[in-house]
Amino acid sequence: MQTEKIQAVQGVVDRVGSYQEGAPERTVEQELRDGLAEAGLELTDDEVTRLAAAIDDVDGIVDVGEVLGD
Repeated sequence: MQTEKIQAVQGVVDRVGSYQEGAPERTVEQELRDGLAEAGLELTDDEVTRLAAAIDDVDGIVDVGEVLGD
């Protein structure tokens, strides 16, 4: 994934992670999908699921590059 895209996705993850602490994973995943769509970004279903699970695991913000292996 390109650095610019990682930074843009990180912005969405930061926003979702900051207000989704303790929220069910399904809620986090939907908020991620909504935020990505709003920002005009596309990720695979697997990438969104992995990010949502990571946010849920730490109850907050995660590093997109680390979670997606980029």
